[in-house]
Amino acid sequence: MPRAGWKKPESDRRLSDLVSVGVLTRVFPPGLVDEVIAEVGRTEQRHRALPARVMAYFSIGMALYSEGSYEDVLSQLTDGLSWASGWQETYSPPSRSAIFQARARLGSEPLAALFERVARPIG
Repeated sequence: MPRAGWKKPESDRRLSDLVSVGVLTRVFPPGLVDEVIAEVGRTEQRHRALPARVMAYFSIGMALYSEGSYEDVLSQLTDGLSWASGWQETYSPPSRSAIFQARARLGSEPLAALFERVARPIG
């Protein structure tokens, strides 16, 4: 509940959620994600509502928000990336089956290759 004089936020999203998702593009730059997707042969043949790059970020987002549904994770992802990039357009998320199909098209190979490119030993 907001304190006297404070306004209740329009959504349940926390700033920390937006920041953590926005940080994804710093750790996994879009150019690197696209490069890895091309290396494993998962580039799109046509323009899709859920391109391979979005689904790669979505798969990483599923690890960050494992308690959420597909729709919740995609909303967190688009809200965070919009916040980080200043994107102002409205976005209506696709259906659960569209998300499932896009994730199946991507497969696990791009994520494994992305991990190999980014992960480093701690210490």
